[in-house]
Amino acid sequence: MTWYQSITLLEILFGTLFFGLYLGYLWRVHKVALFFGQRPHGIWVKFVLRHLYVLLLIIAILGPSFGAMKKEIRTIGKDLYIAVDLSASMNATDVLPSRLEKSKQEVLRLINRFNSDRIGLMVFGDDAYIQSPLTYDQNALQLYTRTLHTGLLPNTGTNYDPLLHLTLEKFGEQGNPTTQEQKARVLVLISDGEQFGKGTELLAEQLNEQNIRVYTVGVGTPDGSRIPQGKRFKRDNEGNVVVTRLQSEPLMQLAELTNGRYFEINDRISEISRLISAINNIEGELRESKTIDVTANKYIYPLVLALILILFDALLTVKLIRI
Repeated sequence: MTWYQSITLLEILFGTLFFGLYLGYLWRVHKVALFFGQRPHGIWVKFVLRHLYVLLLIIAILGPSFGAMKKEIRTIGKDLYIAVDLSASMNATDVLPSRLEKSKQEVLRLINRFNSDRIGLMVFGDDAYIQSPLTYDQNALQLYTRTLHTGLLPNTGTNYDPLLHLTLEKFGEQGNPTTQEQKARVLVLISDGEQFGKGTELLAEQLNEQNIRVYTVGVGTPDGSRIPQGKRFKRDNEGNVVVTRLQSEPLMQLAELTNGRYFEINDRISEISRLISAINNIEGELRESKTIDVTANKYIYPLVLALILILFDALLTVKLIRI
């Protein structure tokens, strides 16, 4: 037999207080009985009865458990990198308060929903960097996410190649675990889109070969928006105001090449909930299992017996003094 709880100072104080108060009660009854020349043998019945159900109540609180058996527990492991585009176009306000700020809000939702998995944070523009390695530390991830801004990287544009190279490198560092221990590996790429060429396609094929899925999230609208630059708006070399629009096709293509899916955040909807469901759906593919001893808390038996004794105590009348 094992116990769910251990005896603490609270149970000791409760038992000692009850025993002390009951001894005081017995002493007073004994004095009254002597005054009338009686011997109150009946009080010992109550004494045994009440201490018995108090003991049963304490046993119920401690939670006796028995009936141990072996049970296989299947746990699901995932390693998830979230990559956020920090190019200047992410400051556009066609998605309020801005593409980047909205993306940060949704990343925080992702972190909260996958709190039992390892999550890492990447940032990218023309190059890619690790903002946070894979970790279970949600507080650190939330802090890193809140501090993201486009000024962290040179505002030169968006290039997926360095990001995919970095993803292959970081997931490759984990080696080749056995099938039972292997974790699902996912990259969530959040961007407003950018055309890519043969290099990106080859990297996407390598990711697919290593069973690394890329789920892409397009942020923005087809109508687009101007890009704030200080108190003005960004202009091209000819002096025209630049309008950035969501380019969803490359993101869809990248997701398709890696057996992933494409989702969108625009001025009307956010498909992050669908993204969360999609990631959850791949959990059944790669698992790890272990066998543990399982016991059942049988507190109900001493509790029921104690309640029966309490009821019996309430109905039982003992005459202390006979006249």
